[in-house]
Amino acid sequence: MAKIMGLSGNEAVAHAMRQINPDVVAAYPITPQTELMHQFAEFHSDGLVDTELVLVESEHSAMSASIGAAAAGARSMTATSANGLALMWEVVYIAASLRLPIVMPVINRALSGPINIHCDHSDTMGARDSGWIQIFSENCQEAYDNAIMAVKISENKDILLPTMITLDGFILSHTLERVELLDDDEVTKFVGEYCAEHSLLNVEQPVTYGPLDLQDYYFEHKRQQVEAMTHVLPVIEYVSQEYGKLSGRDYGLIENYRVEGAERVIILMGSSVGTAKDVVDELRNEGEKVGVIKIRVYRPFPYDKIREALKHVKAVAVLDRAVSFGTYGGPVYTDVRATLFGNGVSLPVTNYIYGLGGRDIDKAQIKSAFDDLKEIAKTGAVKQELGFLGLRD
Repeated sequence: MAKIMGLSGNEAVAHAMRQINPDVVAAYPITPQTELMHQFAEFHSDGLVDTELVLVESEHSAMSASIGAAAAGARSMTATSANGLALMWEVVYIAASLRLPIVMPVINRALSGPINIHCDHSDTMGARDSGWIQIFSENCQEAYDNAIMAVKISENKDILLPTMITLDGFILSHTLERVELLDDDEVTKFVGEYCAEHSLLNVEQPVTYGPLDLQDYYFEHKRQQVEAMTHVLPVIEYVSQEYGKLSGRDYGLIENYRVEGAERVIILMGSSVGTAKDVVDELRNEGEKVGVIKIRVYRPFPYDKIREALKHVKAVAVLDRAVSFGTYGGPVYTDVRATLFGNGVSLPVTNYIYGLGGRDIDKAQIKSAFDDLKEIAKTGAVKQELGFLGLRD
């Protein structure tokens, strides 16, 4: 029977990790991730997990330890935020290139400088081309569920890629919400026992991890990573359906909220989706034809699902909680534009940057984006491709 608790996002993910009971967890503190590992360390101290908890001297070491453990055949996890993820940079790519199914919660936080410890998506956006699967969370419940599903997704034999599950720093990581936990035995059965096909410890079938890989084969190995990513979306859908049968919570690659019959749609990710849904409900009550698309799985990008959802829409706004300097707009906007261009869906798309460094986004700001879309839908013209919500004059 499910257990209902009041938990912060950090606590919810720590409980998921306790139930997963990974073989190895490498831990290093960075705000706002620290409390997640504090809670897991408490579970470890109380003897509730069998995990080898490795306390390392940096985030670079945390990912390196996770890689070593995973290469040796262990189910391996770690967690980080912002500058910690940046310090892991070198080994984040190595984890994906070695096809190691590490799961890492990333508590989204702005990257310095100036120094800022609050939420935006610039940390994980910077790693979007590293070869990791990226799954975003709207609330604490989804963060808990994503952590459990990520293990089964990453360890699928057709994938074997690491996964970041993200939750917005402080907004979710430190906010108490109602979370429904599965029974420990249910999670144990769902994730199953991990048995690596290729382990450094198997002396009968010796393998090499991380050799020098020059012109002769490097290109082919990158192509294999590309191929692995093509298998990810169907596996995520399958795992989500199986998890839905167990929990009653069935997640897709995206969530279309009141998109049917909508003429104006906003696309965004993370905790701000809940605020956008409230705005949609209010505007629908006033007779406005509006909707929201929540992107859950950002890498690999669910092109087909988004293209299908937008077929009958007249105007779209993409809200990015990160800046991609020197381009047309934010990273999600760029992906949405690429999704539509030359694929039979022709509609005007505009972009707004919001919430950098943890600045609040309120319903009035989201409503203003819908108001702008009304004129764009009428004329078919986007006067300003890039705008800013909540920016002081």
